[in-house]
Amino acid sequence: MNNQPDMLGLNRAMTTWDALSDDEIIEQFRERGSWGLYTSVDLKDCDPETIRDADAIRRFIVELCDLIDMKRFGEPTVVHFGPNEKVAGYSMTQLIETSLVSGHFANETNAAYLDIFSCKEYGPKKMGEFCKQFFGASSMTTHVLFRD
Repeated sequence: MNNQPDMLGLNRAMTTWDALSDDEIIEQFRERGSWGLYTSVDLKDCDPETIRDADAIRRFIVELCDLIDMKRFGEPTVVHFGPNEKVAGYSMTQLIETSLVSGHFANETNAAYLDIFSCKEYGPKKMGEFCKQFFGASSMTTHVLFRD
């Protein structure tokens, strides 16, 4: 038995949202009358220089918000911290008028963990591919969740 959560409430018809296009995901979002759309993007083997560059991370935030048509509220926050080497790296937040973009970049593993939440729909696949390309990741795991 599959113990994975039903990310789109569609498991009666299919086992994964990967089979859906961005347009189909957005259509389901609208049909359900969902309150929000959440996407987590885990990137592995990112370009070490990019994830360690605060200016590049700020540029990423601006370009991502433009790509998914989200209006930024204020400037992004990008801070380097971590209590030990395992978790040390930059973290970022960007308020958007419809919620939040956040993420953490792990120096030790060259990984990125990004979260995009908005009550306005966007294309999670297009967004995920942009993230993967921007940070030069070799692999990506993405999860989509409707908030009702």
